[in-house]
Amino acid sequence: MPADAARPRMPVAVHVLGLSVFALGTSEFMLSGLLAPIADDMGVSIPQAGLLISAFAIGMVVGAPLLAVATLRLPRRTTLIALISLFGLGQVAGALAPSYELLFASRVVSALACAGFWAVGAAVAIAMVDKDQRARAMAVMIGGLSIANVLGVPAGAFLGEHLGWRSAFWAVGLASAIALAGILALIPRIPLPAEKPTLRRELRIYGDRQVWLAIGITALGAGGVFCAFSYLSPLLTDVAGLDSQWVPWILGLFGIGALVGTTIGGRVADAHLFGVMIWGITASTVFLTALALLASAAAAAIALSFLLGVSAFFTAPALNARMFNVAGAAPTLAGATTTAAFNLGNTGGPWLGGTVIDAGLGFSATAWAGAAMTVTAIALAASALRLDRRTPPRATRVVAGSATPAPAPAPAEAPAH
Repeated sequence: MPADAARPRMPVAVHVLGLSVFALGTSEFMLSGLLAPIADDMGVSIPQAGLLISAFAIGMVVGAPLLAVATLRLPRRTTLIALISLFGLGQVAGALAPSYELLFASRVVSALACAGFWAVGAAVAIAMVDKDQRARAMAVMIGGLSIANVLGVPAGAFLGEHLGWRSAFWAVGLASAIALAGILALIPRIPLPAEKPTLRRELRIYGDRQVWLAIGITALGAGGVFCAFSYLSPLLTDVAGLDSQWVPWILGLFGIGALVGTTIGGRVADAHLFGVMIWGITASTVFLTALALLASAAAAAIALSFLLGVSAFFTAPALNARMFNVAGAAPTLAGATTTAAFNLGNTGGPWLGGTVIDAGLGFSATAWAGAAMTVTAIALAASALRLDRRTPPRATRVVAGSATPAPAPAPAEAPAH
């Protein structure tokens, strides 16, 4: 049997969602290279400007479940159109903001729209593929985030340096408009199920121990890497002794590693879900430990930056797919919960890293703290695996907001919409 017949092609609509995530991810992370000009223009300190990053992360944590609940009974395609439009308007508002307060408000609005789009978009991507393609579908979406780190964030920093920080917001607004056009043209209308989803039924997923284990694994696995990555710049300059001009290139190297990891993880996670989770997080633990021990060696720090990108994003498709597998009866809340879990890690990891730095333990200690988080994630993954082996399997197929028994896989070349 030809390879393309054995493995159905990923629907074009899923790639459109990946393009949209590129715009979302660029906006989320580009401020790390724009803090100084924003602080100077707005008349605030750099730490105050840094709160714009925290506001976005917290908005993602809070917004994902709230918007998932608020849009539960709305058509999926209409919801995606509304959210990407709101996100784009948030970028325009940020570009035009005359004060720090209005810029802060625009970041909160953008974060809420971003969180809702992630949650609904993930549910739509999962609904358009068979169960054994879930990790591949999520890899396409996460790939948009990886490319944002490789291309979007450096491009935003370049625009900010040469045309002013507001130009980066305008550029993301344009990317959002392109994503909107793709959604209008290529995302199909997915009918709501005959039995409309209810909040009570969706909330039942939180009574499942496996859901909470998946949340913990995701938050700790992501948080451990970002505990160190958030302070990689001062570690490279103050500990490894590199010139500051190397930092953007090494951050881009992390992004390349993320793209490599996402590609590989997405291809193997459907067949080896727990293997990808456990071995990927174990690899992150090894790399974090090595970074803590070898941070003063510039070559080792550079190589480990790339390897951490690979290991962190190698696990991301599996972590997303795992949540949908254990919360199949509530795909929208499953996507929202995964988004919130990742951003809990992206918020808690840097907080822990800052705590150990404030305690006088140095920048290398952030890698030790991150390793402690990932070791805990491995323990939770092992517990989830033991519990999974004791639980009888139940095949489900997600259909745009609900789960129904799947008696047999359909032989169609592409899933029906």
